[in-house]
Amino acid sequence: MELLCAERVSSSSSEGSSAAAPATAAARDPVLLRRRVLDNLLRTEERYAVTANYFDTVQHEITPHMRRLVTEWMLEVCEDQNCQEEVFPLAVSYLDRFLSVCRVGKSQVQLLGTTCLLLASKLREPGSRCLRADLLIFYTANSITLADLCHWELLVLSKLKWDVAGVTAHDFLPLLLSRLPLRGLVDTHMVQRHAQTFISLAASDFTFTLQSASTLAACAVAAALRGLGLDGQLQRLHELTRIDLDCLQTCLEQIEQMVNNMIEERGFSDPNGQRMEAAGWTPPPQDKVHSNAATPTDVRDVQF
Repeated sequence: MELLCAERVSSSSSEGSSAAAPATAAARDPVLLRRRVLDNLLRTEERYAVTANYFDTVQHEITPHMRRLVTEWMLEVCEDQNCQEEVFPLAVSYLDRFLSVCRVGKSQVQLLGTTCLLLASKLREPGSRCLRADLLIFYTANSITLADLCHWELLVLSKLKWDVAGVTAHDFLPLLLSRLPLRGLVDTHMVQRHAQTFISLAASDFTFTLQSASTLAACAVAAALRGLGLDGQLQRLHELTRIDLDCLQTCLEQIEQMVNNMIEERGFSDPNGQRMEAAGWTPPPQDKVHSNAATPTDVRDVQF
């Protein structure tokens, strides 16, 4: 029996080229857009929902402001590393689920956020592109150690009962958009990108934590459509998700108010760092330039 390997290594690989080959994404499977998939997600999302204000019941040291600082830092890391859009919402879901069952101190919140990014990246990024532990430690300005990160990875997994394939608002977007009468009216890819941006912005705002993933996804789609000058399709979204129409309207108004506030303050960019541009509308230039995503000054002030 011949066991000799005849595989040839390319010259670029043998020379240790620093340019990594781009990860190949799987083709879209139309089976995953079937109605039963949407029904399964609607049934499953309750298992990953945060049903109470954990700042009133569990957490004593940290505040919603600290949570905002950490989630904004997590978003900056994802933007800087061009992570998949699914990584950040999933990492914030881990963060909220952990905070709803386990008390943490002020000095541990960024460590928790870093751990959630590591876990979400391992699950949703291709193997060759997941966020490395040493890279995440660098983004914290070396305020944590590798031993801390490994210990907290096991701690978070145990508190989440190793159930990390959570349902997020991002998972609902293709299922909802494929069922809306948008053909010939608008580029659905643009609508999806805008909706993803709204979902990422809402993830940093604790007021949206108690909203279900399907509610947030439906209202993000409606807000994206309305921002492009189209009907928000709330009635159709209500029929698809069976969410009360008044709840959808309230959440939609909250998203639009949040976006308007951010535009007035500093403008915003989408989760991949590109400017959001709609037909006939361009946000004002963004003053904030990120050279890296190191620990913000406000975060260091609370001893992260």
